[in-house]
Amino acid sequence: MANDIKKLRNIGISAHIDSGKTTLTERILYYTKRIFAIHEVKGKDGVGATMDSMELEKERGITITSAATHCEWKGHRINIIDTPGHVDFTIEVERALRVLDGAVLILCAVGGVQSQSLTVDRQMNRYRVPRIAFINKCDRSGADPFRVCDQLREKLNHNAVLIQLPIGLESKFSGVVDLVTMKAVYFEGPRGDEIREGEIPAEMIDKARAKREELIDAASMFSDELMESVFEENVTEDLIREAIRLGTLSRQLTPVFVGSAYKNIGVQPVLDGINKYLPSPIEVENVALDLDQDEKEVLLENDPDRPVIALAFKLEVTPYGQLTYIRIYQGSIGKGDDLFIARTRKKIKVGRLARLHADEMEDITRAYAGDIVALFGIDCYSGDTFTDGSLSYTMSSMFVPEPVISLSVTPEDNKSQNNMSRALNRFIREDPTFRSHVDEESGETIISGMGELHLDVYVERMKREFSALVSTGIPQVAYREAITRMAPFDYIHKKQTGGSGQFGRVAGFMEPSEDGTYEFDNKVKGGVIPTEYLPAVDKGMQSCLKKGLMLGFPVIGMKVTVNDGKSHSVDSSEMAFTRAAIGAFKQAYNKARPVILEPVMKLSVEGPSEFQGNVMSSVNQRRGMITSSTEDGIFTNIEAEVPLAEMFGYATTLRSLTQGKAEFTMEFSRYAKVPVSVAEELKKDFREKLKGEKTS
Repeated sequence: MANDIKKLRNIGISAHIDSGKTTLTERILYYTKRIFAIHEVKGKDGVGATMDSMELEKERGITITSAATHCEWKGHRINIIDTPGHVDFTIEVERALRVLDGAVLILCAVGGVQSQSLTVDRQMNRYRVPRIAFINKCDRSGADPFRVCDQLREKLNHNAVLIQLPIGLESKFSGVVDLVTMKAVYFEGPRGDEIREGEIPAEMIDKARAKREELIDAASMFSDELMESVFEENVTEDLIREAIRLGTLSRQLTPVFVGSAYKNIGVQPVLDGINKYLPSPIEVENVALDLDQDEKEVLLENDPDRPVIALAFKLEVTPYGQLTYIRIYQGSIGKGDDLFIARTRKKIKVGRLARLHADEMEDITRAYAGDIVALFGIDCYSGDTFTDGSLSYTMSSMFVPEPVISLSVTPEDNKSQNNMSRALNRFIREDPTFRSHVDEESGETIISGMGELHLDVYVERMKREFSALVSTGIPQVAYREAITRMAPFDYIHKKQTGGSGQFGRVAGFMEPSEDGTYEFDNKVKGGVIPTEYLPAVDKGMQSCLKKGLMLGFPVIGMKVTVNDGKSHSVDSSEMAFTRAAIGAFKQAYNKARPVILEPVMKLSVEGPSEFQGNVMSSVNQRRGMITSSTEDGIFTNIEAEVPLAEMFGYATTLRSLTQGKAEFTMEFSRYAKVPVSVAEELKKDFREKLKGEKTS
């Protein structure tokens, strides 16, 4: 295999939710003899699709983690990664596309180009991945592959060209017309594995000829030979295929196939298309960064005899150790070899090397440049580069989006506490978009991720895989307090307990600071407060900022000026002046008219224009203020500022309002005063909490 890298394909299957990615992969595995029975994603037999190996995936009928497999078709070896469609698991698509050479973009013949199709297409463009398109579900009511092909051109700016025409549609869909060979192709037998070629139905001949002309016109832009043969009226099938291949590899042409994976129609031509039109590893440029030369880009060669460069793109922690998915870009890796992690310079030994088929492994002794395999039992992070130690190269890592939603998780007992910690450590290593931290103010463990489904899946996995009984809740929003006017203070702290006592007087004023930070200004004259005690006054004031006197939230944006005071030669001390400062703070704080502030987020919503009104009203209902709205006829982008407290559950609301076609991003903008009604509600909660603490 090392010698025949030209016949290797590394491809991903990506699409919007429910477009049939996993169903297509299941059929591919069946036709390439990797599996001998077909199971459906939500099949009545309860087995579930081969690539959905996780219990949760089988139950919910969705793909949660990308799964890798390999198969052979007509002398070519194909590594396939089946990826999720939900926006919550977007990192799985991101890391798969980072290491793949080509992709199959699946579109639903009814739904067409949907929101996640756009996201996946953006990701493919980010990593410059050539693709072929497959319009699936042509057997469904309302199927219109011609409309979907137009959407590919309009919405995704693809130079989309039909390679096939459907014979019949909806319930009458029975086969395809191949526009390259000009033959009708039927898929017969109980599983569609008997392919029969025949004459094109008479009523379709004119349409087929017209569409073939369009195909040749588009393909001839990439081949002078084809252009000449058109003039000489000597067009051959091989010339058309070679021109389509050149256009696809340059990402300036997208060949479009049609079919129905569920009804076993049109899957084998997609496999032929993968072999004929998608690149082998040697046709893709891959670069590494040379750490010794200020991260200068270096072109890698798919040569098994050169020094090793490989990238860890996905981790899975199994009960028997860590499974690391790697793509080898240069050199070869064998059992027992020594590798070095570029980030830490740590040396590791390859103990077990395996090829993957969903959750099954097949041990191998050596893997070569261009291959995707797994290492077992090594300690590294997602995105690490492996070398043989002779080169100081690293691969550029993948794009990781920021989490947009948080939940608090509370373990129900001590055993669950330990199991939860183990689970969180594992999930953070596996998934770069999953974060966890302990909130200093509330002491709650907060988990953050890409959406409610994302966090829901991890909470469920904690319970199932780690026996961690946890309950979830909305985390406390990080409210703050701030004063709105100047207030003077003049406080004497004195305590006499026999022997030396405590004495300190502090006078001055507090006022709002302009930049929202804390400031301490010393205006004391004549040494009325000795210099060595002034830091103690500052310390006392700062200790009060951690918990405001209004509702116990941290205080921000205050300037304290001390301009007078008094000390005692015997009874004054640092402790006395710290206490005096605390007393002065309490004396003046409520006079300075404190208010409650809440975090306001900058929200950006992108989606089809038809839902613009729905999105705007949903933002207004959440006390949001729309700052800008742009529209290009197809898509709308709405920018707004919305209080964080109103954003919990927004992911679900937005999806239901826009049929899952819009997505949003959110980042912290500033703190702003809460409305009176919200402040009253917070005060009421605070009083009830105090009451509860007193009774307990």
